[in-house]
Amino acid sequence: MLRSLLLSALVGWSCAATVDLQPVDTVAFSKVVAGDATVRKLASGMRFIEGPAWTQAKGGLLIFSDIPSNELKKWSQGDGLGTYRTPSQNANGNFFDGEGRLVSCEHGSRSLTRTDHDGMVETLVMSYDGKKFNSPNDLAITKAGIIYFTDPSYGLPKGTAKEQGGQYVYRFDPATKAVSAVITEIDMPNGIAFSPDEQLLYVADSGKSKDIRVYPVQQDGSVGAGRVFCHIDNGAADGIRVDRDGRVWSSAGDGVRVYAADGSLIGSILTPEAAANLCFGGTDGKTLFITARTTLYAIEVLVTDAHAR
Repeated sequence: MLRSLLLSALVGWSCAATVDLQPVDTVAFSKVVAGDATVRKLASGMRFIEGPAWTQAKGGLLIFSDIPSNELKKWSQGDGLGTYRTPSQNANGNFFDGEGRLVSCEHGSRSLTRTDHDGMVETLVMSYDGKKFNSPNDLAITKAGIIYFTDPSYGLPKGTAKEQGGQYVYRFDPATKAVSAVITEIDMPNGIAFSPDEQLLYVADSGKSKDIRVYPVQQDGSVGAGRVFCHIDNGAADGIRVDRDGRVWSSAGDGVRVYAADGSLIGSILTPEAAANLCFGGTDGKTLFITARTTLYAIEVLVTDAHAR
């Protein structure tokens, strides 16, 4: 009887599945997105958008970057698309900290900045070992407020010299101002995210390997030896997020890949344009926002971010 009910449910999900969904493990994928869910276009006409971050403040607001336009954009259900800040110093990754302040990776200033509730922008860190960063790209913030961020050379301002010896992942403590290079082996570190218990750190390599790597986090904040978690088979690993159950969601050339905690692919969400980054948000935390080249998309899902605040 149980087998019959399960088979009936799977057949129903399969029949309802839209062209936007591409399950690999039907049972596992049905737990994260409903079979009739569809990708919606929210706004378009931008140049290259990245770094989406959601806050429940002000009735719910999505902040994201239009990098070449030198602008931070905003989107809300009530007001639609608008400008949050310009110029943005060619900001890329964005993340709201535990106090609801926006922390941004800026290519133009080669730094991390924090926007307070009154709109004042403060530079948090812009160098390591006396040398300027390349072009901070993306970040993740722990419950304790420690910032881990990636620093590939993609956004190095034209006409400026590279000062760091490589493309590293850094750990920065805003309280002590201490900064350290915790990962130095990745070709082009890009997206970054923590497991639900913050014991694992996932980092996307958008360089030669196109892999997502995973590292154990030590008690002192350093990381242990890493390993390949999965390989992106279309495009490159870029923006990544982890949901409450430890699944890893990654942008790809044709949309979003969803991986189980063991690294196995369970399915994909397809988008008309190549996806660059993503985040969970919405009033219940179960809307997946996707920045894809010139267009902002969204789809309703069944899970929330591992670190929903």
